Amino acid sequence: MSGPFRTALTDLTGVRYPIVQTGMGWVAGPRLVSASANAGALGILASATMTVDQLRAAVREVKARTSAPFGVNLRADAGDADERVRVIVEEGVRVASFALAPSKELIARLKDAGVVVIPSIGARRHAEKVAAWGADAVMVQGGEGGGHTGDVATTVLLPQVVDAVDIPVIAAGGFHDGRGLVAALAFGAAGVGMGTRFLLTSDSTVPDAVKAKYLAAGVKDVTVTTQVDGLPHRMLRTAMVDALERSGRAASTLRALRHASAFRKETGASWPQLVRDGLAMKHGKELTWSQVLLAANTPMLLKASLVEGRTDIGVMASGQVAGLIDDLPSCSELVERIMAEAQTALRALPAPG
Repeated sequence: MSGPFRTALTDLTGVRYPIVQTGMGWVAGPRLVSASANAGALGILASATMTVDQLRAAVREVKARTSAPFGVNLRADAGDADERVRVIVEEGVRVASFALAPSKELIARLKDAGVVVIPSIGARRHAEKVAAWGADAVMVQGGEGGGHTGDVATTVLLPQVVDAVDIPVIAAGGFHDGRGLVAALAFGAAGVGMGTRFLLTSDSTVPDAVKAKYLAAGVKDVTVTTQVDGLPHRMLRTAMVDALERSGRAASTLRALRHASAFRKETGASWPQLVRDGLAMKHGKELTWSQVLLAANTPMLLKASLVEGRTDIGVMASGQVAGLIDDLPSCSELVERIMAEAQTALRALPAPG
């Protein structure tokens, strides 16, 4: 790739454009990832909601659908992380991304196998840590982003991280078009990550009725709640979210136990493994056991909406940009449009001097 949109990210991963389709649980499956990759973006397969065998099958399905580079998102604190890393290495996946910082040893293992390592971070100190451990790049998500999020805006967090590390930085949280891509590059980023924008494409497997709810949402309809799993979680404001926020601790705990059991069956995890994962989640964080237990809510409540279409009993993770999106293009149409918008935005800038 040449021209103004060749960046450290495109050189590092081999993709055509500096755009990343992020690894959204229940959403970023083989169809969406391969469509993103074929469009020239870096598609990231979400693996946390899959068993190890399902992950291998999903990777092979993506490879059957595209010859372009793609990645897999992992939970570094998962009890079977080593097995999942083995799948990535054996199947020749180009990129491993992480929602939590992987260990120095895990980074080294992946890099020795030729895999590009890109952790997602939400603070400058986390970026500095993984950069020192050998990460190839970082994705930094500001508070506008969907799912688990912080409270620092991308426009404040991004320049902090760019100035703190000497590896490529991918900006996420609040991006959906070509103007945003140009702005991120001006801040010093090597590309942008987009989740909600790719969820709202015709290649996404999210049910059409659920997509319609996203499209109908305004910026003020996207909220942050701690009642799903005890941590700040950005999602669409719905009657279900209102009900969760009204429920007491006893009801929340009972619900979490029920969902933990369902998630265990879904992923093939054992109860001891769930306990080990809980201990890993607590490590280095000020989480109570109640909060760790509540974390079992997230995957099953998301599945209810994003897979089964049951928005009455599920939740819909969402970035604030949902309030700005009003169509469902294919991934190819979306990426082509983003790059055309970026070119237009560059041409509109005043000439220097």
